Amino acid sequence: MKIKKSWLFFLIGGVFLLFLIGSWVNAQAQVNLRIAHYIDEKHPIHLGAKQMAAKVEERTKGQVKITIYPANTLGSPPEVVKQVKLGTLDMCINTQGQFEYYVKACATAQIPFVFDDYDHAHRTLDGPAMKWLAPQFEKEGFVVLANWEWGFRNISNNKKPIMKPEDIKGLKIRVPPEFHLQVLFETLGAVVTKIAWPELYMALAQNVVDGQENPLSAIYYQKFYEVQKHIALTRHAYACAMPVISTMSWAKLTPEQQKILMEEAKIAGNWVRKTLNDEEEDLIKKFEQAGLKVTRPDIASFRAVMGPAYEKIFKRYGEDNVKIFMKFVEEARKK
Repeated sequence: MKIKKSWLFFLIGGVFLLFLIGSWVNAQAQVNLRIAHYIDEKHPIHLGAKQMAAKVEERTKGQVKITIYPANTLGSPPEVVKQVKLGTLDMCINTQGQFEYYVKACATAQIPFVFDDYDHAHRTLDGPAMKWLAPQFEKEGFVVLANWEWGFRNISNNKKPIMKPEDIKGLKIRVPPEFHLQVLFETLGAVVTKIAWPELYMALAQNVVDGQENPLSAIYYQKFYEVQKHIALTRHAYACAMPVISTMSWAKLTPEQQKILMEEAKIAGNWVRKTLNDEEEDLIKKFEQAGLKVTRPDIASFRAVMGPAYEKIFKRYGEDNVKIFMKFVEEARKK
């Protein structure tokens, strides 16, 4: 009987030991990632991030968990990009303009009036441009997971309707800390003002600035339209939101987990694109119903006065980079 008890204790102890080892292995294998972005939680970008996180956790059977920090919770766009580069933050979603300080060539995608429409932009950026830019990002500590959407930028203001370039002269316009946008509006004669994103709504409401420029979705979800009277559909520059992961955090994932993360980032990105693109006409109607005057300026007249801006932008981003990117743009235009 004593022998049987000994074997029973031995068996129980062995099972308990295996349980502890299994728990330790699982704890070691689990990867917890943090991703930060700058937009409101109602925006499709945040919803896309939630979709990506849920599917990655499901497909990795809980081994990879992603926690989302929206609306500049962990810092401003430049700050979170720097954190990802240093490896103190795993992931972020930002536009090309925020990565330009590390990968100068990526900002060529935001050259004013370079794309005909959304399809043209997507064909360019998802194809040869991605193959050209991805290694440059990785060299600087970022792995690009996909191209999502931010959109074509338009102008809102409180002073007057905009129909031609001359209408912008003298307007105090807030622009983000992105070179191409600052130069563009300086060329148009605007008084360029820098205001932090979280402070922009109040700055517009209190007439600290006359207006701002952003995609229609940002104007809607950030409620800027509540404190503006006019929106001009200038579509003066395009930007996509790019989810990236630090190369240090990327190395923590197994090859299969890396594959799953990249696949789900692209799937979520396609959903974000379709949602934002499809809702633009509906947003225009909502702005008009809210009492805003929506104008459709002659884009050719704006492009015609961009010479001085192009000269500065091309010099900043590198003539060779611009030539390479414009070749991709023209090839995509023919498709």
